[in-house]
Amino acid sequence: MTYLVCYSPHKDDIGAIDLACQFARSEHDTVHALTVVPRGWETAVAGDTDRDFEQWAAQEGAASAAEALEVLARHTDVVSTATWVAGRSVPQAVCEQVDALGASLIVVGSGENGPRGYVTVTSKTDRMLHSAAVPVAIAPRGYRPVPDSRITRVTMGFRDDDASWTLLDLVASICARIGASLRLVTFAVRPRRMVVSAMRDDESDIFAQWKSQAQAGLDEAVTHLRDQGLVDVEAVLAQGRSWGGAMDSVEWGREDVLVVGSSSTHKLAQVFLGSSAAKILRNSTVPVIVVP
Repeated sequence: MTYLVCYSPHKDDIGAIDLACQFARSEHDTVHALTVVPRGWETAVAGDTDRDFEQWAAQEGAASAAEALEVLARHTDVVSTATWVAGRSVPQAVCEQVDALGASLIVVGSGENGPRGYVTVTSKTDRMLHSAAVPVAIAPRGYRPVPDSRITRVTMGFRDDDASWTLLDLVASICARIGASLRLVTFAVRPRRMVVSAMRDDESDIFAQWKSQAQAGLDEAVTHLRDQGLVDVEAVLAQGRSWGGAMDSVEWGREDVLVVGSSSTHKLAQVFLGSSAAKILRNSTVPVIVVP
């Protein structure tokens, strides 16, 4: 299995490569770093302008691949390669290479304009999330795992719907294979109180009933996993008055990864973020894997 990591020579953040190697180390798999450079026009323009541009792009691609190999060489226990391709669209070129390499996961970094330590989705990553047929992992900005570490705990966002139950068995099998513990989390974000005081009690009762149902779903999932032989599993109902508060109420470690499913109601087969998954992404301080 190959993890395809997107590498840009113009960014100081190498968190995506570190994350890809952390995944590969956990599964004894390989990492392939890919740089996408601009492609020249199909028809030549104004003398040798187009040819000069293509030569420049080729030099940039070759230099970037060499630089990626130097970074990858720090992970001496991970088998890795690096190449470059020319493309008009970075997301399209990456998805084409997924098919060519048989990659099982795309790994990208966060945007440079987002807060350090949090996941930030760039416009390119957003387009990739809407077109990728394989899961996409996003490293927080400035991600630095423990050197030579593996993934030791997987946290899965659990909605207690058909899509979550299907994803649950997949994630559980991976945890069993790599020796990681599994934690299920349902995020309970309390709605803002309404102005009319007469409706506050009804609103609180509805939220309390929803929490009770959510906890029952978590308990059922834990029982199901333990019946399947997965012992190291726990469940958390994370509460908060905002998505950030709910995320902060959960303890996160440097060897954690968070898995969320894409929208279960969208007709597209590719990764499509629903509102809940998008809010979880923006407030995450650990790597997030979005699964179609």
